Amino acid sequence: MSLLAGKVAFVSGGGSGIGRAIAETYAAEGAKVVIADVNEEHGSETVKAIEAAGGVAFFIKGDSSKPEDNKKFVEETVAKYGRLDVACNNAGIGGPALPTGEYTIDGWDKVIALNLSGVFYACRYQLEQMEKNGGGNIVNIASIHGTVAAPNSVAYTASKHGVVGLTKNIATEYGQKNIRCNAVGPGYIETPLLSANLDENAMKAIAAKAPMNRLGTPQEIADLVAFLSSDKSSFTTGGYFIADGGYTVV
Repeated sequence: MSLLAGKVAFVSGGGSGIGRAIAETYAAEGAKVVIADVNEEHGSETVKAIEAAGGVAFFIKGDSSKPEDNKKFVEETVAKYGRLDVACNNAGIGGPALPTGEYTIDGWDKVIALNLSGVFYACRYQLEQMEKNGGGNIVNIASIHGTVAAPNSVAYTASKHGVVGLTKNIATEYGQKNIRCNAVGPGYIETPLLSANLDENAMKAIAAKAPMNRLGTPQEIADLVAFLSSDKSSFTTGGYFIADGGYTVV
């Protein structure tokens, strides 16, 4: 099955973790994939993995928190492949772990700049191009913390709530222009970012908070994103789809 045959798809933060899984899945589903990341080594590794599997991809180095880089991502995608059909805005950071009354101003600014403003900048230029195409599809990676609190991570929680609102606004404004926009809210996923910041006991404790009693995998999120990016979800827009092993239901 090739859900994205003939499509051109963009992924920010595609150098590792969930972003890499999404990029590889897009390619496996037939899309030509553009990967953006601040880490050139990681981004290039994703391209190599896609090409080794018989897919088509190229890498653009850039900072998703900057409007000019988001504009460049779209321009270089169109210069390379002629259009932009699908975009997954995945790049993000966690930020400091502090209560709100002690949260650093610099930490707040950095998290909001990438996790919220960066997603807006991306959508701003993607939408402009998709209108020229006559349609398109955007999937924004939010989090379960787009609906529940993450204690000691106020900027992360605020940014991800903002991504959900941004997604709904876009869906409302562009529904009659053949452009869909949805958000995905991953729970705790076993990625290098998580394992680098938590020991084994902490990871087990987080897993135990979900009814499924395990962490998710990047591939499980990528499969959901691929579905939402495809025509199989053609009547779905403005949604916020949580994939968390049941974490938020208890």
